[in-house]
Amino acid sequence: MRTLSFITLWLGLSLAVQGQEPYSLKSCIETGLEQNYSLRIVRNEEQMARNNATRGNAGMLPTLDLTAGYSGNVDNTKSIPRTEGATEHNTGLYAGNVNVGIDLNWTIFDGFSIITEYQILKELEKQGETLTRIAIEDYIAQLSSEYYNYIQQEIRLKNFLYAVSLSKERLRIVEERYQIGNFSRLDLLQARVDFNADSAQYMKQQETLHSSRIRLNELMAIADMSNPIAVVDTVIDVNTMLVFEELWTSTLQTNASLLKAEQDKTIANLDLKKVFSRNYPYVRLNAGYGYTLNTYDRTNTTRRRNNLGANFGITLGFNIYDGNRRREIRNARIAAQNAELQQKDIVQSLRADISNLWQAYKNNIEVLNLERENLTAAKENYLIARERYILGNLSGIELREAQKSLLDAEERILTAEYDTKLCEISLLQISGKITDYLL
Repeated sequence: MRTLSFITLWLGLSLAVQGQEPYSLKSCIETGLEQNYSLRIVRNEEQMARNNATRGNAGMLPTLDLTAGYSGNVDNTKSIPRTEGATEHNTGLYAGNVNVGIDLNWTIFDGFSIITEYQILKELEKQGETLTRIAIEDYIAQLSSEYYNYIQQEIRLKNFLYAVSLSKERLRIVEERYQIGNFSRLDLLQARVDFNADSAQYMKQQETLHSSRIRLNELMAIADMSNPIAVVDTVIDVNTMLVFEELWTSTLQTNASLLKAEQDKTIANLDLKKVFSRNYPYVRLNAGYGYTLNTYDRTNTTRRRNNLGANFGITLGFNIYDGNRRREIRNARIAAQNAELQQKDIVQSLRADISNLWQAYKNNIEVLNLERENLTAAKENYLIARERYILGNLSGIELREAQKSLLDAEERILTAEYDTKLCEISLLQISGKITDYLL
């Protein structure tokens, strides 16, 4: 009865799911790309890199400052003449100064450092786009893997439900034969044990399917993690038409990690160029326009003075020695060499990864073909065993073995399909073609 209640619950859930629009892999990815929080953070970081890539941030534009100030002082003075005469005392002498001005400062030339800095910022902007692409490709690979895992778990649940139905049918036959004395109590107990074992396995699989559903909802940023999901696909469709040469050529041309390594190399070379720019002179321009008001106390011959005018100047300089330049040049050269070595190392790692994945992909396809043949034989074997069991020419243990062989064959083919699909997803991700799932 308990098993039947679980089966009824699962069927009820299935009917509830049928009432909603089913998800395809494409719609799952589109939903996740729009809502996933991690991707939204990465896009914001990309926007920050884009905001930073300006001429002003690189120092190419002048700075303009408006300043205003006031100062004053109050003094007590005592004047003693060198010759005879009265000593003069003055207390509370006040003098004030008011100034308002606008100042312009502009570095016209800085040994190509400013231009190089702008190039670095633009390269960082491109790298921000690349990092977003890497995050999106990783996300699509994760979501695709979980999508097909969900399908795998649904198929497995159906297989276990089928096993329960087979065990239930066997139990029914044994109970009927036991009543008329054709089967012993031992046969009845063994049939009931097998039925309960299959029922427990089915209930356990429901938990696994539930976990996969939660993970899928989490990746799509669905608020209700336990939200029932209906998917369009009912089988794991494996692409067996991939070509290694095309995948490797695409990897060298479009792999996002390799593209980022190339950008790192460019930035390292620009950093080296920026250090070398300190060997050149610099030219700076400054100009200003302001108003100054000075007020004096009674002892001064001038009571008030106003100044209104402009000032300007140009500075040419050259840094002869600062004690760090040689060290910075050596380190910048090493950094550039490391960036180039890193790029080569990534190419080598990608070659190893794609070779391993390709071998696993081809092997899994061969295993899949073999298991499909085994499944056909296992189904025929079970049907024959079942007929012999009904006729009383086969023991319950032998029927159970035939049933187990059928379920094992279904499990192996399901595992082979999923493993092949994972290899396919990884190969498409490495080659930069993972977004084909959006087509």
